Amino acid sequence: MEKETKFDPIDMNNYRIEKLPKMQKSGVEKWMAMVGAPLAIIVFALIYWVIDIPFLNTLSADGLDTTATARLDILGYEAFIRINYAMLAIFAAAIVLWITEALPNYLTSLLVIFGIVVFGVTTEKTAFAQLGHPVMWLNILSFVLASMLVKTQVAKRFALWFMVRFGKSASWIIFSFIIINIVLSAFISATTAKAAILLPIFMVIAAIYGATGGSKRNNFGRNLVLQNLFQINVGASGFLTGAGSNLLAAALMAGAIGGRIFSYQDWFVAGFPLAIILILIAWFVGSKIIFPLKEEEKVPQIEGGMERLKEELHNMGKMGVQEYKAIAIFVAVLVLWATDKQHGISQTTVAFAGAIVALLPKIGIVNWNEVDIPWHLMLFSAGAYALGVGLDATGLPGTIVNVSFAKLGITAATPFWVIYLVLTFLMLFSALIFQSKTMRTLIFIPIALGIEQQFGFHPLSLAFPVALLNNHVYVLPFNSKPAALLYTTDQYSWSDTFKFGFTMMIIAWVMIIVWGETVFRWLGYTNGLFF
Repeated sequence: MEKETKFDPIDMNNYRIEKLPKMQKSGVEKWMAMVGAPLAIIVFALIYWVIDIPFLNTLSADGLDTTATARLDILGYEAFIRINYAMLAIFAAAIVLWITEALPNYLTSLLVIFGIVVFGVTTEKTAFAQLGHPVMWLNILSFVLASMLVKTQVAKRFALWFMVRFGKSASWIIFSFIIINIVLSAFISATTAKAAILLPIFMVIAAIYGATGGSKRNNFGRNLVLQNLFQINVGASGFLTGAGSNLLAAALMAGAIGGRIFSYQDWFVAGFPLAIILILIAWFVGSKIIFPLKEEEKVPQIEGGMERLKEELHNMGKMGVQEYKAIAIFVAVLVLWATDKQHGISQTTVAFAGAIVALLPKIGIVNWNEVDIPWHLMLFSAGAYALGVGLDATGLPGTIVNVSFAKLGITAATPFWVIYLVLTFLMLFSALIFQSKTMRTLIFIPIALGIEQQFGFHPLSLAFPVALLNNHVYVLPFNSKPAALLYTTDQYSWSDTFKFGFTMMIIAWVMIIVWGETVFRWLGYTNGLFF
C-alpha cells in the first residue's frame, strides 16, 4: 500500500489555483440560477409587449441628448418609442441574467448584442464594433503585458524578495503586502490575476503564523487574506489602468469633456491618495479593532518557516535577461501612461507599443501561444459596451433620471450635496448585489453624467467620484472574482468578511464625501459640498 504523503502547509505548490477547492453555490444561488432564465424572458416580454410605461409614451425631444434626438429625427416618433421599449426590456433582462448567473456572463453579453441589433436599437456595424472599442484593445494588450510577468515570474520574485527583506513581524508583513499590491496595481489591470499571483505567498505566510484554515483560523490569517482582498481591489482604484472598469468609466466620461481622452494623471491625482488612505485605515480597523492580533499571533508558529520563503526565492536563481527586459518594458509603458498629458499619446497606443516589443521574435519575451487572454471576459465587456451604446442611442438613462427625480421631488433647486450623497451611496452599496464592476459602471456613470448635464453641474462632479467607488467589491464572496477566489482559502467566514468589508464600505462612503468637499474642490471638479 502506497504511503500517504503528509500535507506540507508551507509548500507553495499546495496553493496553486487548480488545487484550491472550488466554491460551491449555496441553495439560494442555485435557486436563482434555475429561475433566472425564465424570469428574464418574462421581464423582457412584459416590458416590450404587455406593460404600458407612461414616461416612455410621452417622450419629447426637449429631454433628450444630441445622440437620442438625432435617432428620433431619423426614425420618427412611433418607431423611436418602440426602440426605447426594446432597449429597456433588453437592459432589464440582461440585469436579471447577470445577477442570477443563469447563463455565463459572456453568453448574456452575446444575447445583448444580438438583441439590440434584431430590435433595431442600433445598427449591426455599431453593435459589432464594440469588440474593437479602444478600451477593449487596451484590456487585451494589458493581458499581453501581464503575461510577461507570469512567464518571467517577475511579480513572484518581487513579492518573495519583499517578504524576505521586510517581513520580520506580523505588522511588517501586512505593510509589505500593501506595498506589493500597490506596485502590482500600477502594472496589472486584472484584479483576479493579482490575487492568483499573491495567493500562494500569503497562504504560506499564514501557515507560518499558525493559520492553516478551518478549525485553525486565527486573526492573523483573517487580517492577511481579507486585507489582501481589500488591497487588490481598492489598490486598482488608484490607477486609470488598474481595472478594466476604470478604463470603461474613463471612456464614458470622455464625452463630458469634449471627447478628449481622460488623463492617467488626472485619475492618479484624485484616486491614488484616496486608495492609500483607505488601505491604511483598513489595516488599522482590521488588525486593531475587528480582528486584533493576540501576542502569540504576532510571531511565527512554525520554526524555520521564513527560511522556506528564502529557499523559494533562492531556487528562482539570479535574475535573467528576460526578467530585466520585462521590467524595462513595463517601466517604459508606465512612464508613458503617467505622462500622457505631456505627450498626448493615448493609453491604448502606448500599450500597443509595449505589446509589440514584448511579442517581437528574438527581441521580445512572449509568443502569442503564451499569452493568457480571458476571451470570455472580453466578450462580456463587448456586450456591456454594446448595452451602453444602446442606452446612449435611446437616451434612456436621462429619461429614467428625469422621471425618477420628478417622482422624488428633486429639482434644479435641490442642493448638489444631496444628489452627491445619494448617488455615491447607491454606487458603493450596489456592490453588495451586483458582481460585475463593468455592469455597475455602465449603469451609474451614464446616470451621473445625465444628472450633471440636466442640472448644469460641473462636468465629472458626480461621474468621477462614482467611478472611484467602483472597485469596492470585497464584502461578500460573490461580490467579485478575487473575493470568490480568496474565500476558498478557508481563512475566514462569511460573518468575518461581512464585518470587515461592510465597515470599510461605510468608511469609504465617508471618505468620498470628504473628498468631495476637499480634493475634488481643489482640483476644480466640485464647488465643495457643504461650505
